[in-house]
Amino acid sequence: MKHLILVGACYLDTILTVPHFPDEDSKLRATALQVRRGGNCPNSLEVLAQLVARGPQRLPIQLHLVSCLPDARSAATRKILSSFGNGNGDGDGNGDGNGDGLGCDIDFSHCLYREGYEQPASCYIVRSGETGSRTIVNFNDLPEMTAGEFEEIADAFTKHGGDECWWHFEGRIPETTLRCIRYLRRVTPASTISVEVENPHREGLVELAAEADAVFYSRSWAERVVGRRAKNISEPRAHNSGILSQSRGGIIVKGGAGLLALQSGEYIHHPAAPSGETISVVDTIGAGDTFIAAMLYGLHADAWSRETKLAFGVGLATKKVQTEGFAGLVT
Repeated sequence: MKHLILVGACYLDTILTVPHFPDEDSKLRATALQVRRGGNCPNSLEVLAQLVARGPQRLPIQLHLVSCLPDARSAATRKILSSFGNGNGDGDGNGDGNGDGLGCDIDFSHCLYREGYEQPASCYIVRSGETGSRTIVNFNDLPEMTAGEFEEIADAFTKHGGDECWWHFEGRIPETTLRCIRYLRRVTPASTISVEVENPHREGLVELAAEADAVFYSRSWAERVVGRRAKNISEPRAHNSGILSQSRGGIIVKGGAGLLALQSGEYIHHPAAPSGETISVVDTIGAGDTFIAAMLYGLHADAWSRETKLAFGVGLATKKVQTEGFAGLVT
């Protein structure tokens, strides 16, 4: 049994759909309101649970979440855990659900439950019906995970076959995450490590990329750091940017198109849709998280070619933007 552990923040998202983005100091009536559990890694886990249970490859993978959550007895934590469909919903973090929701049990026993805190990290998203764009405001009062806390979690996996682990990190707090990755390199050198690099303005992400086996760069990072526009993402120049020298394996750019670049200088590009075909966009929230989930799943499918893995990731992300939420992406 292989273990896929996702380390990142878990949010409670409030999504307001509006006719158009409001002007400053104006009043606007929303056309829809939705509250759902969010966060990059939790979103990816929801998709991964579907893939492990019903995907094209039957892969023996146990999924885990490492995230800071409110008090285990709080209503917010119970709501977050039950939202995965595990069937536990009891807030004890034992990951002992019967899998009657998503079809694949997710282990929450390594989450950090902050005693005395009742409110989860919150994300407020304003989605424009006019353009499809979204504006995101986050608030998180929970104490962040420390490197020492992570080391205890890593040690627990080491005692139970840590070499069969794939660790995926959301690049939120680079200094702490870098210490976590370097600790894994010392105690479980055979583990595979991937990192999501999203915010081009956040210091320290370049150092994280240098330590990872695979790096998922956001489109905004590619535009700013790789120095290319999204419309030209398919051009064979990504490997000339110097980005590849920052990672042990390769880079995977997520966005309107998928690009898999390797240390050898090769690149594989797969568009979101055939030339001339129009995609009907319904919900872009979590499209990148879906792409990462599909790629993490595909990277575990040894029988697949690199081209097949990338095409699968782009295809599922394309299906996501045409679907509200994440339910039923894998049937």
